[in-house]
Amino acid sequence: MLRIRKSEDRGHFNHGWLDTYHSFSFGEYRDPEHMGFQALRVINEDRVQPGEGFGMHPHHDMEIVTLVLSGSLEHKDSMGNGEVLRPGELQRMSAGTGILHSEFNPSATEPVHLYQIWIKPERKGLEPSYEQKAFDPEGRRNRLQLVAAPRDAMLREGALAIQQDARVYLGSFEKGARAAHELAPGRHAWLQVLKGSVEANGAKLKAGDAAAISDEKALNLTATGDADVLLFDLA
Repeated sequence: MLRIRKSEDRGHFNHGWLDTYHSFSFGEYRDPEHMGFQALRVINEDRVQPGEGFGMHPHHDMEIVTLVLSGSLEHKDSMGNGEVLRPGELQRMSAGTGILHSEFNPSATEPVHLYQIWIKPERKGLEPSYEQKAFDPEGRRNRLQLVAAPRDAMLREGALAIQQDARVYLGSFEKGARAAHELAPGRHAWLQVLKGSVEANGAKLKAGDAAAISDEKALNLTATGDADVLLFDLA
């Protein structure tokens, strides 16, 4: 079964400095019918203007994954980390018992386009931690590349370590390319189209669209245009 979440049906706010879309209820966007999917709690697509950003603010008990599609994002946190996130890199922050961080667009001319994902952790009260990693783009060319997996997974393949039974894949497909992802019994998936267009188990999706997948043996993807996607394999 696929349930489609169209891009235009997401919560949307344009604050001038920030143009943001919310797949699930978040902040000013109240939507009791879309409070998350399995362990996924937040999927926000943000465009932040040059020199703007989010000042120091707190988080706790959440696995936060950030992906930049274009531009750059400067991160600072109360653990002393300070890095700039660029396209092709992913960042994972386990907020755990509590962390403060800020995110700014350091460019004076170029907006930053990013996705931020919140995943509920396996349990509350974990120790806060942080990591950032660049992934070889060849590893996701016309296939799905594992970019985040449980900390104790035996086949992490250099992925970011998230503290939840979830695996995150990134794919970049040329028009006409195909890929299949098997789903173990009882597993679910969320497919988020970042760029371009795809067909997923017969459903046509464009940039910003998503599909929640349950009770399926596999997800079969065909790129109907050059496309980038995020796939979450969830308990």
